[in-house]
Amino acid sequence: MFTSTGSKGLYKAPLSKSLLLVPNALAVLLMLVLPQYQNLFAYNLQAARQERQVWRLICGRLICLDLKDIFCSSLLIYNFRIFERRFGSRKFASFLFGTWILTALVDFLLVEILHTLFELQVDVLPSGLLGTIFALFVPFYCTVPRVQVTPLLGQMSVTNKTLVYVVGFQLLTSNAFMWLIALSGLLSGLLYHCNVLRVQQVLFVPGWMAHSGSLLLEPLFTSSEPTVEAAVGMGATLDIQRQQQMDMLDQQLMMSQLAQFRRNLQPPQAGLLNWSQFFPSLRQRVQNHPAVFPQPQQPGQSQPSDNTPIAEEQVARLMEMGFSRVDAQEALRASNNDINMATNVLLQL
Repeated sequence: MFTSTGSKGLYKAPLSKSLLLVPNALAVLLMLVLPQYQNLFAYNLQAARQERQVWRLICGRLICLDLKDIFCSSLLIYNFRIFERRFGSRKFASFLFGTWILTALVDFLLVEILHTLFELQVDVLPSGLLGTIFALFVPFYCTVPRVQVTPLLGQMSVTNKTLVYVVGFQLLTSNAFMWLIALSGLLSGLLYHCNVLRVQQVLFVPGWMAHSGSLLLEPLFTSSEPTVEAAVGMGATLDIQRQQQMDMLDQQLMMSQLAQFRRNLQPPQAGLLNWSQFFPSLRQRVQNHPAVFPQPQQPGQSQPSDNTPIAEEQVARLMEMGFSRVDAQEALRASNNDINMATNVLLQL
């Protein structure tokens, strides 16, 4: 895992799973069994422009023909599955479709600019869904919070997003003209993410198509809900292992506090006795009798309360990520206004 995104695997991400399996399986088939047909899937702009082979704009932008591109793009698609979980398969498919169309137009535009200004002729570009994958870096940069993992060289630090950028840079250096694909993808992703010229209302996946796709993809690529989370990764030292265990315990504590806070907000049903007032919870009994049940507390931490003031700026940031206002307020109260921890809590709900 590159980021803390809740449950591991491809649960609730059938489209991401299909993008991992189908194009890669076809690429392996072309490399090992049918190498004579690889030319049909080359992204040849000269043939598309001069010989009117428009079908190359489709075939040449679906399957990667380089092993390094396949590996790096698969890692990035697996990480970017968080957007399908957060926004839903239809909205995620609309982003992929919209940026896939935009990158084809921007590719032609950039090639013509290079030819006009620098007399540089570009005939063949790297094939595959590379432009769309680079476009996903725009919402990744804008919406995924940056959480520091460890400091490095003073002001620099390793974050939960560092490895994703490293893999993206590795993909960028795999071909001499990959920078053109990356620039086209970033521009297309920025146009679609910011909804320039209402492009989101023009390039989208219709409801009937999304429904048909769900009927086809979900039976084939739906993953079962993980019942047990994977074990905590073991670090190189005992200190790292202890820190990982403490992070897991803190996250479980926040989840229990959030669940208790929600139960307190629910009004008692008519005709039913509120047994909690006769039999208080263990936490309440501990608070009423601190001498009998001592609770060690780490310095610098305070117990969250229902009256904890919440910054509206942090609530607005969580709402921009797609969460409701009520859930954002509850998560911020449970995490003592720590927006990074609140985001992790909301992603696991």
